[in-house]
Amino acid sequence: MTNDFVQLSDFFAQADWNSKIYLLLRHAERNHITPGDKDFGAHVGLTDRGRRQAVALGKMIPAIGDAVYFSSPVGRCMETAKCISEGRKLAGFGNFAIPGVASGAAADSVNVTPLNELGDFFVRDVPAYEQTLREGFYEGICKWLESGEHGAFWPLHERAEQMREMMFEKAQSRFNVFVTHDAWVVPCLSHFCGLKFEPKCWMNFLTGLAFEVPEKGNVKVTPVTALETGWLHF
Repeated sequence: MTNDFVQLSDFFAQADWNSKIYLLLRHAERNHITPGDKDFGAHVGLTDRGRRQAVALGKMIPAIGDAVYFSSPVGRCMETAKCISEGRKLAGFGNFAIPGVASGAAADSVNVTPLNELGDFFVRDVPAYEQTLREGFYEGICKWLESGEHGAFWPLHERAEQMREMMFEKAQSRFNVFVTHDAWVVPCLSHFCGLKFEPKCWMNFLTGLAFEVPEKGNVKVTPVTALETGWLHF
């Protein structure tokens, strides 16, 4: 399974310059969430390594074209998106330009737009979702992935398609970065890429999907990671 995800540096190297790129990513490495946490880790921030890795991801985004950043309102997601944006600026991409095409630094912004959709897009019943978290997050998500139906969540396959359409409607830049939680990236990886998940075999931080939208033709979907592997094993 280690080869299921394409390194983002390799993905960007082969991406069509005329396509729009939409990234749906899990946030960077966070600090530990303790059992029994009353807000289910909503207050937990990034580690120093997570911030460095998010900045490094930003430096991978090519120089040519503008970029916009959207995030779940939860702090670690917002911080991840800001670090990615800062990384792209730190790479000094403003020194590169092609006539008629905006350079990254000129059009880019460190501003991150919080989207409530990225915080709870798949949740249909909040009390049932919170009960799922208490009873076993990974086990509950995997049951949903297996059947496509769960009392706490919207139907998986229909909602994953709606997630993609929401992203396309929200932004039309060359690079469109959406940062959220593993709970909402995993169902998209399951639906669009056919990846299988288990409670002890999960997705890594800074991992997700890239939608490549050409001027003409079909959208291409690629599972991607900014780290050495897209998988975490517990």
